Amino acid sequence: MKKVVHFEIPANDLERAKKFYSIFEWQLQDWPMPDGSTYVGARTVETDETTYQPKEPGAINGGIVLRDKYSSTPSVTINVPSIDEYQEKVKTAGGSIVKSKELIEGMGYYAYVNDTEGNLLGLWEDVKK
Repeated sequence: MKKVVHFEIPANDLERAKKFYSIFEWQLQDWPMPDGSTYVGARTVETDETTYQPKEPGAINGGIVLRDKYSSTPSVTINVPSIDEYQEKVKTAGGSIVKSKELIEGMGYYAYVNDTEGNLLGLWEDVKK
């Protein structure tokens, strides 16, 4: 089974969204992205600072992103061994590619796909060490 490892919540106003989600006592941190945008990391559970993985089994962390043409509704991200392979599986199963594979330096690769119902899913591939 491939695990859900991340979530993303889109927002029209990142500061307003951060204020709202802080009611859950999440740790919210701005991360500048190479394209000039800001990604707000949302830690919902204690995280190992070496691996960046949640310490609690089954828990996931996520992010708050500026709503755009890709991210208009909340989505989950699934860890796969190969994004290239799973993009092909998505297409074969009737889904579509929304945003092709991109590198997140030192961490891994991500892509967005739509399922057959039009729902946005993230795909994540860890960097091979």
